[in-house]
Amino acid sequence: MRILGIDPGLQITGFGVIEKRGQRLAYVTSGCVRTQAGELAERLKVILDGLAEVIAAHAPQVAAVEKVFVNANPQSTLALGQARGTAICAAVLARLPVAEYTALQVKQAVVGNGHAGKEQVQHMVRRLLELPGDPSPDAADALACAICHAHGSALGKLPLGRLRMKRGRLA
Repeated sequence: MRILGIDPGLQITGFGVIEKRGQRLAYVTSGCVRTQAGELAERLKVILDGLAEVIAAHAPQVAAVEKVFVNANPQSTLALGQARGTAICAAVLARLPVAEYTALQVKQAVVGNGHAGKEQVQHMVRRLLELPGDPSPDAADALACAICHAHGSALGKLPLGRLRMKRGRLA
């Protein structure tokens, strides 16, 4: 199964494609779609077109997208939500099923600690996919999202309201 992981962002949207063969994971590609300052609609179109190119070139069978977290700045949260919606639209337009994971779920699945830092995520992605070097932070987050889906796509369907966190782990 080929999995497209997406780490949405209005300035930088990370993407990563992996292949799951039995219990083994294989790296296919990763990178970032970058937008320039300007009109929101044009920036969203860049994200949509960029992800459409990745999907056309690498033919994933499913997309895994990181959920938006709410931060102190409502404008940033809104912009991130619009970029995320655009990423989901790119997958849906290509008729891909979309799984959604929180950053906590992704970090838990990849690092074993839901509160891991970006460097830890980069390092574990590098080790799990046997990469020669650390991917960029945004590409690493996207690859981590794909790895999370590969390790147990049931995570995306867990009723998180019934679960609680204990030392960074779902309990």
